[in-house]
Amino acid sequence: MLDQVETKAARSNLAPIPMECDAPHLKIVGELPRELNGTLYRNGPNPQFEAPGAHWFLGDGMLHAFHLENGRASYRNRWVRTPKWQAEHDAGRALFGGFGGRKLPDAPATSCTDSGVANTNIIFHGGRLLALEEGHLPTEIEPGTLNRLGYCDYGKAIAGPFTAHPKIDPVTGEMVFFGYNAAGPLTPALSFGSVNVAGVVTRFDRFEAPYASMVHDFIVTENHLLFPILPITGSMERAMRGKPAYAWEPEKGAYVGVMKRNGSAKDLVWFRAESCYVFHVMNAWEEGDRIIADVMQFEEAPLFTHPDGSPTDPAKSRARLCRWTFDLGGNTDRFSQTYLDDVTGEFPRIDDRRAGLKSAHGWYACANHDLPFIGALSGIVHVDGKGSRLGNYLLPAGDTISEPVFVERAKDAAEGDGWLLAAVWRARENRSDLAVFNATDVDSGPVALVQLGHRVPDGVHGNWVGAA
Repeated sequence: MLDQVETKAARSNLAPIPMECDAPHLKIVGELPRELNGTLYRNGPNPQFEAPGAHWFLGDGMLHAFHLENGRASYRNRWVRTPKWQAEHDAGRALFGGFGGRKLPDAPATSCTDSGVANTNIIFHGGRLLALEEGHLPTEIEPGTLNRLGYCDYGKAIAGPFTAHPKIDPVTGEMVFFGYNAAGPLTPALSFGSVNVAGVVTRFDRFEAPYASMVHDFIVTENHLLFPILPITGSMERAMRGKPAYAWEPEKGAYVGVMKRNGSAKDLVWFRAESCYVFHVMNAWEEGDRIIADVMQFEEAPLFTHPDGSPTDPAKSRARLCRWTFDLGGNTDRFSQTYLDDVTGEFPRIDDRRAGLKSAHGWYACANHDLPFIGALSGIVHVDGKGSRLGNYLLPAGDTISEPVFVERAKDAAEGDGWLLAAVWRARENRSDLAVFNATDVDSGPVALVQLGHRVPDGVHGNWVGAA
């Protein structure tokens, strides 16, 4: 499967671009809403050098910044100059390879040992712009220049891996986070904690999960934290034998640990369900003694093999919107899984002012056929709070779209009143647009297109930072 991803990159928008550039005056088709004043930051893998056995997931992070102001648009992109990127830049070649980002056998013994790539997400919190990937600490970025300022450990208040998907409470401004492999590579320990609105760490703790798992995202509601432990399993013993460090083991089952946000790790309650995998959570909220979580669920994990190297079933390796329900007051340790739609999709987003609270609008990137999620997303689905489809827009055949990011019209606007921003690759022209949609009328297509002369590769995540 990994070979298929690499082959696909050569003929799609997954391949990296080789340059950094600035475009101060971009052409606009249509009219940009005057209320859009700020910057859309996007992050994604963009390898500086080709490396043997290197997985797309581990390419060097490249940031793309679309700045919108008074109906005009500019663009800047920069690699995140991590220690790995700088060492390879100075050497003029790859020094790391393989899925685990291991040093290559011919790399100088004295060269950099830090394989961090800061390539998955970029968020703004507590006055800091942070580039994130789940294997290392956050990397602080200077907003205007996109220069790397260094790792952010909040004055040594946190350590170890830090998720690419922290959650920011829209009421308190608190950022809640976790990290897997907290006791070292391929271990079952998870850390978790919180940073207040002023950028001060107020909590940092750790617990043991049922097994070592790749935990890409987690769930936060008003009063609870939920940690999905799903069977993309990590095994040091496997890795030492040259087998996959991470592999799909459905017989391990699916677990979700539930705890009070103000509680202790020793109070974790584990719920179980049929094996599945989830990269991304749309939103979650509480209804009395129940917790409802809408997620993009795969029956079988994509991109990873079974422990013996055999592939998972492609027909089951596509994500669909699914509702998880946890009955905290019931006499059961099971949670339910109910698919809400059959369309293939990924990268779900909401109006972030409703994060952890009941929401009436959600959006995700979708495919117009049953294909795996990487490199095949070509439209946007708009759903209501029950998961029912409110709108659906598809691009011309061959074009692809990034995660749609919601921007409210004003801070006091009604939920969903605003725009969706998404990068679109135009396959025939081999370049990209920034597309701006009316968030509650995606069927009508973009109200404005910001046109670039080059590609923005299919990346991972991004966020909007409004003008101060």
